[in-house]
Amino acid sequence: MTTTTPDTTPTTTPATTPATTPAGNEADLRTTAARLPRHLLSAADLDRDAAIEVLDTAERIDQAIAGREVRKLPTLRGRTVVNLFFEDSTRTRISFEVAAKRLSADVINFSAKGSSVSKGESLKDTALTLQAMGADAVVCRHSASGAPHRLAGWVSGSVVNAGDGTHEHPTQALLDAFTLRRHLVGRDRSAGAGLDGRHVVIVGDVLHSRVARSNVLLLSTLGTSVTLVAPPTLLPVGVESWPCGISYHLDAALAGADAVMMLRVQRERMDGAFFPTVREYTRGYGLDLRRRSLIADDGIVMHPGPMNRGVEIAPAVADGDGSVITEQVANGVTVRMAVLYLLLSGSDGGAA
Repeated sequence: MTTTTPDTTPTTTPATTPATTPAGNEADLRTTAARLPRHLLSAADLDRDAAIEVLDTAERIDQAIAGREVRKLPTLRGRTVVNLFFEDSTRTRISFEVAAKRLSADVINFSAKGSSVSKGESLKDTALTLQAMGADAVVCRHSASGAPHRLAGWVSGSVVNAGDGTHEHPTQALLDAFTLRRHLVGRDRSAGAGLDGRHVVIVGDVLHSRVARSNVLLLSTLGTSVTLVAPPTLLPVGVESWPCGISYHLDAALAGADAVMMLRVQRERMDGAFFPTVREYTRGYGLDLRRRSLIADDGIVMHPGPMNRGVEIAPAVADGDGSVITEQVANGVTVRMAVLYLLLSGSDGGAA
């Protein structure tokens, strides 16, 4: 595709980038020289500059579409994004679909149920099929940890990890960091800023949570002090090597925290008794109004969803002051737009 540049513009727009981009031209969206890797498989793939670039780009995209009657941009017109989901998902799959469509990309939704996977097709054969169809990006969710990493070796397009087993979920960590930065730093002062000096407490089923690992990695990269709180049975082996603190006592950990992130108890992944009863778990690690009062006055309450109301979080807290759970969902679309834009807007789809 050849893009015609107006006579008044002294440069030539790259063939893969439409003449009209969210902020007028590609340079307006890229705030620094930082580039994403070719794939986004782990929060550890992002250094501080790259992580801040994603957050800043998301802010600029949000500003660009604000007030538009049609909330779409032509940035990825002609590109194809495949949502390859081998696990049930509502929020993440729809969020990626909306993000790609708002960037004018063509979107293909693939579900393992009702596909050739149910007939015994392997992940590699599925990848080769997508490769033959010319997918520019593959968003993959899989129940097996490491599946997106294997997929990245079989396709030429970019691969985004949308959650693999109990391993990682990097775009969830990015949207959480985006939400934290807006509230703790301020939208007007957030450009180029990290989350230095802030304290975030992550509570609950860390053992089965891909969100916890990605958040610890990303938030520590951005300068945040992170504390994990869970019963010993719900902490993974080797957690001591993670860049965070560990506590078994929720009340003490919450004192003065800037944010608390509650994790769902993932009973569907449990094959044993990790705590005596749900009631006892809630008593020790549930966030109620009393515990909510322990965090900083301007502190916020987060949850990646879906929530088990009355288990890890009381309804009055989930729906109360300082809760940004619904805002996290909205921010997820914007942040995933930024990720897809940065991966696919360059002629090579991102730095190798």
